[in-house]
Amino acid sequence: MDKSFTPPAAPGGESALAALLKQAGARYDVPQVEALIAGILAAAPSAIGGEWAPLVAPHPPPALDAALRTLAAELAAAPAAPLPRPAERLGLLRAELGRQGVHGFLVPRADEHQGEYVPLCAQRLAWLTGFTGSAGLAAVLPRAAAIFVDGRYTLQAEAEVDGALYVRRHLTEQPASDWIAATLETGEILAYDPRLHTLGEVERFRAAAEKAGGSLRPLAANPLDAVWADRPPPPLAPVVPHALRFAGESAEQKCQTLADRLAAERVDAAVLTAPDSIAWLLNIRGGDVPHTPLPLSFAILGRDATVDLFIDPRKLMPGLAEHLGNAVRLQSPDAFGPALRQLGAAHRRVQADPASAAAWVFDTLAGAGAELHRAADPCQLPKACKNTVEIDGTRRAHRRDGAALTQFLAWLAETAGAGSVGEIAASDRLERFRRAGEHFCDLSFPTISGAGANGAIVHYRASPRSERRLEPGMLYLVDSGAQYLDGTTDVTRTIAIGAPTPEMRDRFTRVLKGHIALAACRFPKGTTGSQLDALARRALWEVGLDYDHGTGHGVGSYLAVHEGPQRISKLPNSQPLLPGMIVSDEPGYYKTGAYGIRIENLVLVTRLGGGAGGDREFLGFETLTLAPIDRALIEPALLDAAEIAWLDAYHARVDAEIAPLVDAATRRWLAEATRPLGED
Repeated sequence: MDKSFTPPAAPGGESALAALLKQAGARYDVPQVEALIAGILAAAPSAIGGEWAPLVAPHPPPALDAALRTLAAELAAAPAAPLPRPAERLGLLRAELGRQGVHGFLVPRADEHQGEYVPLCAQRLAWLTGFTGSAGLAAVLPRAAAIFVDGRYTLQAEAEVDGALYVRRHLTEQPASDWIAATLETGEILAYDPRLHTLGEVERFRAAAEKAGGSLRPLAANPLDAVWADRPPPPLAPVVPHALRFAGESAEQKCQTLADRLAAERVDAAVLTAPDSIAWLLNIRGGDVPHTPLPLSFAILGRDATVDLFIDPRKLMPGLAEHLGNAVRLQSPDAFGPALRQLGAAHRRVQADPASAAAWVFDTLAGAGAELHRAADPCQLPKACKNTVEIDGTRRAHRRDGAALTQFLAWLAETAGAGSVGEIAASDRLERFRRAGEHFCDLSFPTISGAGANGAIVHYRASPRSERRLEPGMLYLVDSGAQYLDGTTDVTRTIAIGAPTPEMRDRFTRVLKGHIALAACRFPKGTTGSQLDALARRALWEVGLDYDHGTGHGVGSYLAVHEGPQRISKLPNSQPLLPGMIVSDEPGYYKTGAYGIRIENLVLVTRLGGGAGGDREFLGFETLTLAPIDRALIEPALLDAAEIAWLDAYHARVDAEIAPLVDAATRRWLAEATRPLGED
């Protein structure tokens, strides 16, 4: 595909753009600018619409800025090459595997950083299979192929993946290792890209391949990339400082604190592969991937508190080097491998996280002679425990976010009953309310706007083909959030359109009971989220119901909406909940083909002091999210007095904090929506 752009010629044969670049003292010529803009177009949409012209020239004059915008529009409008049919794509990959002398290949939904959101250039699973969910894996063998997704995406995979080409399996109940062991034939070689898998994954797949009588082999070059025509370039969203008034602690302080811990453990350096950790550590933000304001990069933190940052220099905004300071050495991404080998050659003791760093990192270090220290990413826990500035900021962000959501709910109550509002129009209206708020930067994830049966698809994404109108008798589930400079939000509300059925009220109230049980619980220091998970499920379990997702995930501070190490889930988790951590409280219930229910607030782990005997420290949750819970869906007879008291107190707080932030009509609606339950 030819996406070149030729601007009008200036006098003397020089293009107008070339002349403008020369006049502005730009660092690039026209072809280099085209490559830069192609990278910007491959980044998150928020980066495309933002300020990026200073990447070309520090102070671009209006004429140059306009010319650059025109060039970007021309490149964006160029027609894309037609996508081969799914069977053709699978055939192309199998042919390339034959050329590379292997029989099968693993295609994860992951990039080199193991993040939830991946750039366009790394969406290999989507290109191959059509599956667009955020977690999955395909295994391709000569005579069979399979895709593995978790319970959140079962229905989505059925809709997006051709069942004639791929066997569809549940990621945990029918793991890929079992399928490989049963399907790979004796002597066959299953290949993988070591930059896209963790050590644990590689060990599981190797055991499965050997059980089948085959073998597992890493490949230096990804065979799928060789057949993916028109693959987008790596993203080049501008990288900017994150102000101290939002971060609460300087990068220098963070680096020194972590370096002291490395020195205490006799570690010479820590390899950082998670971009959100690097963004947190250095107080920088970007837009390389959708909805998470981070720049894709790698880093090595030394025990002397210096940092080697491996990042494409083209995306560094003017002044960023000064923000980073002399202790941060800027290097290109291509220098990361040699830097690892240099640590190995010097026989350094190097820390890397086996849960998140790619197997290639460990292979490279070990192969060069490093002493490996396998331990958690040193940024992960301090990043999760928010400081006082971040906590105050997230409270403010949640108030603004609650005002936007309340305005939306009031609008919905006024308009949805007529059946004229569709899922996309509803989510667009909610986004407009949020965009009007101070410090708004982006959504924190694509809004889940599901009416009726679509609400039962846990990670549903409305499209013109799939969307429904909100009609009487339906439940409407909207799960949404925003990225503000001072905090990240994530909230779900389920709304009755018209009169709900008794069954809907029963299920909703049981979900609400679980939500309240978790929000109101006290627990001793040292308790993990896995120990609390059953509280949110008990009312559903009592009548033989459950939900197939976790109850709570960690949330960042103007960073990832899903972060660890904390979580609330059935899955074992050894990380205790600690003061300053933010987690979601989101039990649900989903009736396939009918409706979905979820109630989600974000909560902050806080200290409560001693228990009844005062002999140990207890913790609890402060609810951050402020928005009404639909009273029409509550069956009061299922709630006990303490639960009613919790709900009434929560609604009184919502009314007190949100009413001053909204218009008079919304205040009147809010007063009605937050009335004490006993007043019905």
